[in-house]
Amino acid sequence: MSTSTAPALATSRRTRNPLRAIVRIPFGWQVLIGLVLGVVLGLVAAQMGPGTGEDGANWLTTALNTIGTIFVTLLKALVPPLIFLAIITSIANLRGVTNAARLAGKTLLWFAITSLIAVSIGIALGAVTSPGKNSSVSADAAQASDTQGGWMDFLTGLVPTNFLGIEGSAGDDGTVSLSFNALQILVISIAVGIAVLSVGDKAEPFLKVTGSALEIVQKLLWWVIRLAPIGTVGLLGNAVASYGWDAIGQLGVFVADVYIGLFIVLLVVYPVLLKLNGLSIGSFFRGVWPATSLGFVSRSSLGTMPMTQSVTERMGVPRHYASFAIPLGATTKMDGCAAIYPALAAIFVANFYGVPLGVTDYLLIVLVSVLGSAATAGMTGATVMLTLTLSTLGLPLEGVGLLLAIDPILDMGRTALNVTGQSLVGVIVAKREKILDKSAYDAARRTSFQAIQAEEAQETADAEAPAKTAPGSADDELAADGATEKQPASV
Repeated sequence: MSTSTAPALATSRRTRNPLRAIVRIPFGWQVLIGLVLGVVLGLVAAQMGPGTGEDGANWLTTALNTIGTIFVTLLKALVPPLIFLAIITSIANLRGVTNAARLAGKTLLWFAITSLIAVSIGIALGAVTSPGKNSSVSADAAQASDTQGGWMDFLTGLVPTNFLGIEGSAGDDGTVSLSFNALQILVISIAVGIAVLSVGDKAEPFLKVTGSALEIVQKLLWWVIRLAPIGTVGLLGNAVASYGWDAIGQLGVFVADVYIGLFIVLLVVYPVLLKLNGLSIGSFFRGVWPATSLGFVSRSSLGTMPMTQSVTERMGVPRHYASFAIPLGATTKMDGCAAIYPALAAIFVANFYGVPLGVTDYLLIVLVSVLGSAATAGMTGATVMLTLTLSTLGLPLEGVGLLLAIDPILDMGRTALNVTGQSLVGVIVAKREKILDKSAYDAARRTSFQAIQAEEAQETADAEAPAKTAPGSADDELAADGATEKQPASV
């Protein structure tokens, strides 16, 4: 074989490799393919009828459920260290910023403003359409959720039971399962971050370890995120197979209200806020698209956090501020899960049980949505926030069971709005505080998951390049003599 034909043959073999061809498909298209395939397989599983398993599920439904569960479990496994490390690092990053307190205050203020607008839209839609009166769901579906939240539960939940926020529960079969309280981990992380600031220079070794550990956890999370298209097939396929379109039909008005509310906030409120602050609407949506699409698939604001922070920084928000605002937003900023959804769900439950709501009740819904959003703690689902709202209004907690069947489908849209809003606040505050790189923002373009990963790898290589060249090396001597121009290590 001639040497001239060898490269061509190697290239041909790489082209024929189906795995390589799949990897080269843009991540957004991979997700869309996963969505379509999930719906198709879900419909096929529903048509197959019940199986021989203990829960009556057929083999395809079981397979889809297993795939989706594994994906969510992998995300959950990385959430505790991610919260702990990200919050500590983000607080520490503000120590060298002269207006740190002002930035933090403005961030929380804009979180509250956007949540107030979102919950008002949810209340207005619910008041006009009365979703609970226009549904055919059976009262037999009503059941209290195992995961509940009241104001006392919320307040006592702020106090960590242990340093890691880990909880254990014993099953009927004698097994012990471990879980974590994300809200407690948040409190612990904030306390440790403040302690780091108080200690000063003595905390530098700890911060170096924390920063390195955060990079490792985020790299692991990137690997899990790469599985999102496969996880989408399982999550959406299982939802369609388990509930079909019947549940959506029975709750059609409620489903429509939720998604109409989400689209109003996403496509009307956010653009208006951007325009009022002198920011390009197109640049923002092109830049934030990777985080929005990933949030839709993963159904986890915390799982999407590295992507949200990356796209926010790419739009010109300084890293020292983005690394504070985005982790904080991923745990407390929930325009979808903690504003629109609980408002509409509370109105639905009140309509269903014939409980009239007055002005005071609507004001309580607003109060809970603005102040209690941290109860959702960034994980999939908004059941805790919903039960917190229902208990505040004195509505039956069994009403949660009426909505559980369609929650996975609604949660996709809710989370997509959550992460978009988190990035929006970071951009707006940076613009108002005159720390936004306007040229980078205006140049923001719609990009891919692979491009963001490649850019981060390039930045890491560039940062490490000086350390890899020893002083007095041949390159330094040539550069000093002007005989050659030293090229970046990444070229």
